[in-house]
Amino acid sequence: MRSTRPTGSRTRGVRGVRGRGSRRLGDTAIAAVTVVALASGVWLLGGQSHTPPQPAAAEGRPDPGEERLSAPSLPPSPPLRIRIPAIRVNAPLMGLALTSSGSLDVPPAQNKNLAGWYEAGTTPGERGTAIVAGHVDNTEGPAVFYDLGALKRGARIEVDRRDGTVAEFTVDAVEVYAARDFPDQKVYGAASRPELRVITCGGGYSKTTGYQGNVVVFAHLTGSH
Repeated sequence: MRSTRPTGSRTRGVRGVRGRGSRRLGDTAIAAVTVVALASGVWLLGGQSHTPPQPAAAEGRPDPGEERLSAPSLPPSPPLRIRIPAIRVNAPLMGLALTSSGSLDVPPAQNKNLAGWYEAGTTPGERGTAIVAGHVDNTEGPAVFYDLGALKRGARIEVDRRDGTVAEFTVDAVEVYAARDFPDQKVYGAASRPELRVITCGGGYSKTTGYQGNVVVFAHLTGSH
């Protein structure tokens, strides 16, 4: 991953999310161009290009009753690792800051099994909206969140934290948004319970502009140990 800006990127095939305003996470505002394109270019398998799975429409309609099932929030503690058993994700997390343009920076694209979290914002398990982002692929093939779009409602996400606790999240919805229609408030807005967003690239793919949108997983805290 490189810059989050959708134009002028130094990495072929990279495209970011363009919002309609800024959203504040913790004490730091993320600018209108918020998440990097989490892809580094088309890759080939058997001589043909392949695209990652995309969410089914049914995965984007959370059960209203899930709002009442949240576990108590945890004290702040930086995350170290994210695990999503259903799609075989087990990856370390690095801290991500904002670029000079106000965009969220991303992990280096050459490390395919690495994700990042917005370290100026909410820590996973703490009350509020925590943000994790990772590449969908790079020029060599699938990366850490390649299968994110195949995740189903009810799937489990675990985040190891520095204080020794493991925050356990349950997926509420999985959606894909075109860059021009990215819902800033829905994704980045404040939450009254501990919530998690996991983001990568998705939507249609163009060789000239890269991925046209983003896959976003919405989850909330349902336990810890």
